[in-house]
This record gives sequence, C-alpha cells and structure tokens, in this order.
Amino acid sequence: MLADRYRKVRSFTMALAAPLSDEDCTVQSMPDASPTKWHLAHTTWFFETFVLAKVLSDYRPFDPAYRYLFNSYYDAVGDRHPRPRRGIITRPGMREIRRYREQVDAVMLELLLRWESEGFDEAAAVAGAAEGGARFAALLGIHHEEQHQELVLTDIQHAFFDNPLYPVYAPALEGKTELVGPHVSGARPGTTIFPEGIRSVGHQPGGTFAFDNEGPRHREFLESFELAPRLVTNGEYLRFIAERGYETPDLWLSDGWAAARAADWKAPLYWVEQDKTETPLAFSLRGLRPLDLAAPVCHVSYYEADAYARWAGARLPTESEWEVAAAAVPVSGNFVESGLLAPAAAPRAKHGGNHKEEPQQLFGDVWEWTASPYVPYPGFAKFAGALGEYNGKFMSNQMVLRGGSCVTSQAHIRSTYRNFFPPHARWQFSGIRLARSA
Repeated sequence: MLADRYRKVRSFTMALAAPLSDEDCTVQSMPDASPTKWHLAHTTWFFETFVLAKVLSDYRPFDPAYRYLFNSYYDAVGDRHPRPRRGIITRPGMREIRRYREQVDAVMLELLLRWESEGFDEAAAVAGAAEGGARFAALLGIHHEEQHQELVLTDIQHAFFDNPLYPVYAPALEGKTELVGPHVSGARPGTTIFPEGIRSVGHQPGGTFAFDNEGPRHREFLESFELAPRLVTNGEYLRFIAERGYETPDLWLSDGWAAARAADWKAPLYWVEQDKTETPLAFSLRGLRPLDLAAPVCHVSYYEADAYARWAGARLPTESEWEVAAAAVPVSGNFVESGLLAPAAAPRAKHGGNHKEEPQQLFGDVWEWTASPYVPYPGFAKFAGALGEYNGKFMSNQMVLRGGSCVTSQAHIRSTYRNFFPPHARWQFSGIRLARSA
C-alpha cells in the first residue's frame, strides 16, 4: 500500500540520521555534498511543493522561507539558496526540521489513505507522469527520498573523512568474509560471452514506476562482448598503483590525467597510506580499518576506472552491454538493508551447466562505471512541468553508472536504472567491472 511504503521510507530516512549529532547534520564538507539536515528538509519540501500544495487548496506551508532554502534545482519553482552554501544554514535547526517532517507526514498520510480508500491505482498514477499529476508526484517523491537516503550516507562519510578524528558512523561488524582467488582481467576460461545481436534496452512500459531517463524502451545492435564475472578488487587495484598506473599518462584520457594531476590522486578516495610496505587503511562509515583486499575497489572516478581498464588490457562496458547482462539476473546483493555499509568480497564463483561463470555482484556493493555518456534515449520525453527538471537537464558532461551500491535501497534498483555523475566524482560508492569485445 502506498501509505505504508511512504511511512517506511520516511521512517528509514530518520533512522539513517539517528546516529548523527545535530552538529553532524549541519556540516557540508564540499560543494557537491549536502548536510544531512538539508536532505531531511529537501525531501519534505518535495512532498509539500509537488503534492500537498497542488492538491489541498487550504494547505498552509510550514514556513514560506523553506521554498527558497530547500529547493534543489527546480528553476520553475523559483529562486533557491546556492548549493555550495547549504552548510551555513544553521537555522532552522534539527528540532524545527523534525517538526517540519512530522507536520508534512501527518498531512501526506491522511491524503494517501484517502486516495487508497478511493481505490489508488499505481498504473494510473504512473500514466499521470505525462500530465504532472499529484499522485504520480507522490510516487516520485518516495523514489526521490530513497535517492537522498543514499546521499545522506555518502555525504556524511565524506564529512567524517575530513574530520581529523575520523568519526565512526556505525560500529564495525565482526565476522568472516569468504574470499575468492585473484581476478584475471579480461577474457578467461569460463567467462560468459554475450553474442552479437539486436537487443531491447530501457524500461518496459506497463504500469510500474521508472524515472523518465530509463525510457523509452528501444532496440540497439550490440557486437559480441565479454563481461568480467565480478568486480575489480582492492588487491587488484593495488597492483595498478604499484605498477605506476597513476604515473603513466598513456593510460589516461587527457581530461582525466589533468584531473588526477590537479588533485594529486595517488589512490582511491578514503585510502590512507601507511608505510609503503604495509597495506593501506581505508575509511568507511565504520571508521578507519585495514583495507579488505578481496572487496571491490570503491570510490574511484570514471577517469580512474577507464585508466585501470586500459592498464588491464580491457575496457569498461557500455550501459547497454551491462543491462543486457543484468536483465535476467535477480535484483539481490549487498544493499543498505544488509547493514554492512561497505562493499563485500564476492562469493565463490557459481557455474552453470555449461561451466561458464555467472556474473556476480551486478547489483549492490558498488555502482559500476560504464563507458556511456549520460544522454537521452531515442524518443526520450521528460516528466511534465517542473518535474521535467528531475533528470533531462543534466544530460551533459556526465557518465552513466549501473547496479546500485551497498548504501542503495534494494527496492529502488532495477536493471534499467541509470545513475549519472561527472567523470571526476569519487565520493559515491563507485567501482569497476571490466569488459572486452569478443
């Protein structure tokens, strides 16, 4: 039921914020990140602006100033506070933001329960995307909040890493991880080969929710290709570093080489070098701990992923190749619900009847960089009205990632889901899967 899902999503957001102090919730460590308090308020502003204000003629906003403070990028709604300066919004404080959420939740739940009593039809609500209907906006708002739940975790990890005390968001989980043998880059015996052919990609219309950038479903011709059965590990990435990958310009795109030099990249974000003879430490939401060599490498930019693939004699998959490989795979894996809050080592290889190794970790653990720029599919149509600014306006200078991560909600992901970030971005849980042309 819609009301139950709304309640669960909103409650989970507050559960994610619960380990944080009010001071933690106010800090902004860089322009690309936002304070936790801002995420809590912005997701509430979304429901207030695109649902309640549209449906209830007598609705009075909690505070008219919030229309300016907590608008993210919707120019059609009005002016907004500059993103790089969200950390200076010390007031309203967390107490007021909690009250704001409580007031909006009370009105939203009353509205959603009324819709359910009238026979809420999700397929009809999805169809209302073309008209910018409030029922569709409510569905979109739930998925929107799930995105911000992930941002709460990625942004606070960056803030805590900038703190010399290396604060711990959640205590470490003790337990054994099943390790796997060294990963062999590129083609190898047992790797599945996907044959050439015309393939359909994109979201299939039919009444289930998807973002506008996932469609329309269309056909593409793909040459035959191979996809690595699992993700590149920290141990493998250490070899790239040891073999002077960050010092070899031939491996890098020009823009990537310039970015790496300007920021003095020498390893993935959150790696803390000890003595050069020792394994680095890695900072996560569970604090500073020895690097898990068997876990997928994480917090690398597209530029680093592309350079690593070239060093390995391979390439990154296109997003269509990734989707074809993932289309028949169940959406399961290491998501935020697992409670690990960090990428985990792959399970031992699974083999089909033909002894070919099945792809592992296509969902969860880390977002996988693809070689595809974030551009519209043929026939793309954005959501109606101000909601049309949700995705389409960002289709420039960004690269597509697929699969979700260890801080993504499992219910939020599907094989057609397209995430996107600039190629220099590193603070997200982004990693590497190799591909080769067959």
